[in-house]
Amino acid sequence: MRIWGPLAAVCLGTFMLLVDVTIVLVALPAMSESLGSSLSQLQWVADGYALAVAAALLGAGMLADLHGRRRMYAGGLVVFALASVACALSPDMAVLIAARIVQGLGAAAMFTATLSLISTLYSGRRLALAFGSWAAVAASASALGPILGGLLTQTLDWRWIFYVNIPVTVIALVMTFRYIPRTPPPVRDASRRLDVPGVVLFAIGAGGSVYALTEAHVQGWVSAGTLVPLGAALGAFVAFVRVQQRSRHPLLDLSLFRRPAFTAAMLTIAVGEGTVYGIMPYTSLWLQSVQHLSPLAAGLVVLPHALAAASVAVLGGLRKRKPSPRSGAALGLALAGLGVGAQGFLGPGSGWPVLVGGLALSGVGMGLIFQVAAALALGSVPAGHAGTASGTYSTFEQLGYAFGVAVFGALAVSTMTTSLRGKVTDPVVTAQSLSGGGADSLLAQAPAAQRASLEHTLHAVFATGHNTLALTAGAVALAGAALVLWLSRGPREVRPTAAGETTSDAQPATSAID
Repeated sequence: MRIWGPLAAVCLGTFMLLVDVTIVLVALPAMSESLGSSLSQLQWVADGYALAVAAALLGAGMLADLHGRRRMYAGGLVVFALASVACALSPDMAVLIAARIVQGLGAAAMFTATLSLISTLYSGRRLALAFGSWAAVAASASALGPILGGLLTQTLDWRWIFYVNIPVTVIALVMTFRYIPRTPPPVRDASRRLDVPGVVLFAIGAGGSVYALTEAHVQGWVSAGTLVPLGAALGAFVAFVRVQQRSRHPLLDLSLFRRPAFTAAMLTIAVGEGTVYGIMPYTSLWLQSVQHLSPLAAGLVVLPHALAAASVAVLGGLRKRKPSPRSGAALGLALAGLGVGAQGFLGPGSGWPVLVGGLALSGVGMGLIFQVAAALALGSVPAGHAGTASGTYSTFEQLGYAFGVAVFGALAVSTMTTSLRGKVTDPVVTAQSLSGGGADSLLAQAPAAQRASLEHTLHAVFATGHNTLALTAGAVALAGAALVLWLSRGPREVRPTAAGETTSDAQPATSAID
C-alpha cells in the first residue's frame, strides 16, 4: 500500500468533489418540485458550488504550500462533509444554495492539495501511472455524476445525493491519515503570507461576473441589476491584476502565463469544462422535461461519455510515450468540440439516441484533456509552488464550468424567447419556465384544445435552444484547439530537476515515491 494507499486516498476525495459538480444535474427537476425554484436558482445550485471552488482555490493553494498539503486536504474533507449534511437538510432553495457554496469551499481545500500531493509523492513511471489514474478518476467522476444522481434521486430522494458523501468522507479521512505522510512546507521566506486582498478581489470578480450572467435573462442585459455587478466584477479583476503585479508573494503568479505550455494547459481545461459540461444541465432538462425520461434513465444516457473519458484517461496514463502539449491538448479540445457540436441537431421529434454519438466523442476528448492538462500544468513550476500551480489549474477548471453554465443559460433563454415570439402570449416568461424544465406545467395551464399544438411548439423551441448551445459550444472548443496549437507552436520548455536531470513541462518530476 506504500504506492497505492496514498493514491487511493487522494483519488477518493477527487472523485467525490468532482462528482458533486455534476451529480445535481439530473436532480434539478426533483429539487424544483420539492422546494420550488426559478431557472436562476437552479443555475446557482450548480454554479454556486463551482464558483466557490474557483474563488477559494488560489488562496487554498497558497495555504497548502505554507502549512502542509495533507493538513489542507483533511480539513477540506471535514468542511465538505458538514456542508453536505446542510445541503441534504435544506428546507428551501436559499439554504441549499448557501450550503452548496460552503461545500465548494471545502472542495477547494481538497482539490488544491490533490495534484500537488501526487506530484510530490511520485516520480518517473509511477508518476505517469499516478497521473493516469487521477485523470481517469477526474474524467469518470464528472461524467458519472449524472448517473449516480439519477440513481439516488429515483430510488431514494434527491437529498441522498448529499447524504452519500458522509461515509465516503469518513473512509477518505481514515486513508489520508494512514497512508499519506506529513508534507511539511519547504523552507520559505518567513514574510510569505496569504494574499487576503487578492482572495477578496478575485472572489468579487468571479462571483460578480457569474451573478450578472445568471441574472441577465431575468433583469435584462442593460438593467442596473446586470450592469452594476458586471462593472464591479470587471473593476475587481483589474484591481486583482494590479495587486498581483505589486505583491512580493502573489496569489496568482502572472509570470507563469509567459510559459506557453502553462497557458495552453489553463486554456485547455477551462474551455473543455465550459463547453462540454456547461451545456449538460440543459441537456438533462431536455431529457427529463421534454423526453420524460426518469432521473436514472437521463443519467444513463451520458454513460457513453463517462466510459469514453475514463478509458482514454487510463490508457493515456499507461502509455510510455506521452502526447505532446501541442497534439494532446489541441486534439482533446478538437474532439470535445466535434462531440458537443454533434449534439446540436435535435428536432421536435428527436429522441435521446441522437445524443449518444456526440456524448461518446466528447468523452474521448475530455479524457485526453484530463490526461494532458494536469501533468502539463504541474510540470511548469518548482516543487515548492506545486500547491499554487494546482490551485491555479483547478481554478480555471471550475471557472470554465461556472461561466459555461451561466453563459449557456442566458443564451438558452434568449434563443427560446426569440423562437417563441408570435407563438405564445408572453414569450419571455414562457422561455424562462421552459428552460428551467417547466414544459409540463406550461402544458397543464393551457386549454385542453391547444395542448397538442403547444406541446409540439415547446418541443421544437427547446430543441432549437439546445442546438444553439451545442453548436456554439462546439465552435468555441474548436477555436480553443486552434489557439492551443498557436501557443504551443514553439519547442517545449525544459527545466532541471533536483537530481540534475532534465524534464519537459509535460512531466512533473519531484517525488517521495519512486
